[in-house]
Amino acid sequence: MAFRRQVKNFVKNYSDAEIKVREATSNDPWGPSSSLMLDISDLTFNTISLSEIMNMLWHRLNDHGKNWRHVYKSLTLMDYLIKNGSKKVVQHCREGFCNLQTLKDFQHIDEAGKDQGNG
Repeated sequence: MAFRRQVKNFVKNYSDAEIKVREATSNDPWGPSSSLMLDISDLTFNTISLSEIMNMLWHRLNDHGKNWRHVYKSLTLMDYLIKNGSKKVVQHCREGFCNLQTLKDFQHIDEAGKDQGNG
């Protein structure tokens, strides 16, 4: 894990669940590992952890610009949690559906001129 992320996790006093979501939705150029997504999905069966996970996911989904990977990986993780996590994940997603609707027009053009938000 990047040193900067570790410091921010400590300074902001993030919980274990929040740290795992931040790691899974990082700007690293690779996707979240299946073992990490499994750990996070197991945490969704705890009411407090579920709330922390979903709040962090909604926060990451609102990122833009150079943090386009946060958005992309948050959608990947959310898809995994809907399929493998607590049924309450689906309820949270239904309640926040309007937040997902705004992503229809998500766009980020990188330095090479490629639209990374298209996917």
